[in-house]
Amino acid sequence: MSTADLDRLCDIMERLRAPEGGCPWDREQTLATLFPYLREELEEAASAAERVASGELQPSDLREELGDLLFNVVFTVQLCREKGWFSMEDVVTGAAEKIMRRHPHIFGDEEAETSEDVERIWQRVKNEERAAKDPPAA
Repeated sequence: MSTADLDRLCDIMERLRAPEGGCPWDREQTLATLFPYLREELEEAASAAERVASGELQPSDLREELGDLLFNVVFTVQLCREKGWFSMEDVVTGAAEKIMRRHPHIFGDEEAETSEDVERIWQRVKNEERAAKDPPAA
């Protein structure tokens, strides 16, 4: 995959939302109206993952459900971009930075020998992030 593939999906969403030549249904959507679809696609992807793991479905079925989920994420980000809140680049950059922060045993100088060590580090970093966002009241 290249960034061009994600850009293409974002461009498709932008065209669907375009005031002229766009899709009336897509243009009418808001965060409130879109979230039930996002939840539904998440549930369908989770179900497909379980069913692929059990051999009931093919991996291509999971790929399709993950594509539907990704498209709903792109749709949500488009709505937020239109409000001037953030862009897909902001979301992707933030996700990459968070994952790197929460894996200092890979991207830093900490050590983790076991999955329990990793979980302990993950929780500690997550707690530090929360504390930095919401400092205690004086």
